[in-house]
Formats: sequence, C-alpha cells, structure tokens
Amino acid sequence: MQRIAKFEKVSFEQFKKDWQGEHPQDTEEVIREIYDGIRLPKRATAGSAGYDFFAPAAFTLKPGEMTKILTGIRARIDDGWVLKLYPRSGLGFKFRLQLNNTVGIIDSDYYGSDNEGHIQVKLTNDSREGKTVEVEAGTGFSQGIFVEYGITVDDEADEVRNGGFGSTTRA
Repeated sequence: MQRIAKFEKVSFEQFKKDWQGEHPQDTEEVIREIYDGIRLPKRATAGSAGYDFFAPAAFTLKPGEMTKILTGIRARIDDGWVLKLYPRSGLGFKFRLQLNNTVGIIDSDYYGSDNEGHIQVKLTNDSREGKTVEVEAGTGFSQGIFVEYGITVDDEADEVRNGGFGSTTRA
C-alpha cells in the first residue's frame, strides 16, 4: 500500500471559531473539552478501505433533520489523490443517514485553505421508517477513502484554492 496522506487536528483557534459559528451557546471550556477529545480517523481492520471519522460530540437526528459535524480534522494529501467521504455503511443501511452533497470530496489543496482544511460533514437523516439516529461522542459516523485520480493531457488548471465549499467555482 502507498502511504499518501496524514490526518491532523486543525488548530484549537480554528476549531473554536468554527464551533462557535454552529454552537454559539457553548463556552470556551466546553469547546476545549470537545477539541481535546477529537480522535483522528483510523481504519478498523487491516483490510478496511475506509478511515472512520468519529463524532467529536454526541448528536441526535430525527427523520428529516440535518446537522453539520465539525470534525476538527484536516488531511495532508499527496498530489494526484483525493479523499472521498461517505456515511458509515451501517448508519446508511439502518437509518438512510446521508451526506447532503452525496459524496464529500476533499482535494489535496484543501489542506492549505483559509480554514486550515477543516473537514466538515453535513448529514441528513432521510429515514422513511420514522427512525431516529443517535450517535455518541467518539462513535464513527462517516468514512473516508483515498482514491487516486488522473487529469486530461490538455489540462491547464493553474488556480490556487483559498476557501472551502464551492470556492473553486467562484468568479
């Protein structure tokens, strides 16, 4: 296997800024406790393709509800590779838990972005059976798989990323 990436935590300052944007009621002490408990993604077995992402805090989603998970994680990825994010298979199968953008794409240049490459995952409980999803802090909720990709022989992309979601298509 090629070793092409490394997971890291974003700085506490970046995590705090992002967390306060979503949870303004939380104190710095609460945010520090959540940040200190963040686990880096890891594979469950030697044969696993996916790296499990763990919830930094507990969350509950009733049918039709959505939430944005601030993972506190960033990934340094070699050129020519991408990290694809999916819901954990069991949560998708049991609850129809889905990523709002279907598949999250983390490009190698996202690491150096304004937000330190902070990986955020927006989830929806699309249960049609009335099931509520409950995920405890430290529990895997998403998985990421590194995939190699190619470009066309006449590719001329030379722009530099400086932003997150949708930033590469802004005029």
